[in-house]
Amino acid sequence: MTRTVEPIGRMDPYGAEHIAVLLLTVVLAVVAVVVARRIRDTTAEERVLTTCGWTMLTVTVLWTAWGMTPGQWNIDQSLPFQFSDAMRFITSIALLTRAGWAIVTTYFWGLTLNLQSIITPDLNYFDLPVLEFAAYWFLHITALIVPIAFVWGLGYRPTWRGYGIAYGAAVAWAAVAVAVNAVTGANYAYLSHAPVGPSVLDLLGPWPVYIVWEAVLIATVWALMTWPWESRSGRLIPVVDRWAAVRRDSSPVRELAGS
Repeated sequence: MTRTVEPIGRMDPYGAEHIAVLLLTVVLAVVAVVVARRIRDTTAEERVLTTCGWTMLTVTVLWTAWGMTPGQWNIDQSLPFQFSDAMRFITSIALLTRAGWAIVTTYFWGLTLNLQSIITPDLNYFDLPVLEFAAYWFLHITALIVPIAFVWGLGYRPTWRGYGIAYGAAVAWAAVAVAVNAVTGANYAYLSHAPVGPSVLDLLGPWPVYIVWEAVLIATVWALMTWPWESRSGRLIPVVDRWAAVRRDSSPVRELAGS
């Protein structure tokens, strides 16, 4: 397949715009935790999460559709097979349903795989830089803040089973991306070659060596992200979903006092 649209520019990593966005992300994460703790176990919790979920889903669908229009079509960018593409839909599901599998997937994917796109953004401009900039950062920042709010604000805790679910989902999505890359010649999930710009993957060696190290590193980091919640005291918190993927601390007053 041919690439019908070429970028007209790109955002420079660690330029003034990027630094400003990083600072904004930190502020929004703090605000999200504070708000989540205030609405926790109140009638407002359902209303706020549902509103955020529909907002995230609407923006995700519109942005995906926009990328597939004739004027925007680019085989390397338009199909929704990046990890971040799947994560946007999963984040929306987590907000709308509070399904345990979706919450743990947003926790592990959002705080690691998504973080790469925030720290070393690969943001190309094709037509409307302002719109593309806003959509990119809205979707990536939301995918980072939502799991932070769920875990540190609303008291959800990943379990070892949730760790396995999230890792299995990542492997399955990588297999899908590899198949799509083989058919289209694209590079979704950076599984066919390294990103064009600087990336944290540069630290893991050349392709395909970095894929192996990435799998090992992700398994290790995610295990470390699970272990504190599954300590002896953590196991006393009840499981709250059918897949046993998450627990939920029902003691917001005690948590606030200890924070």
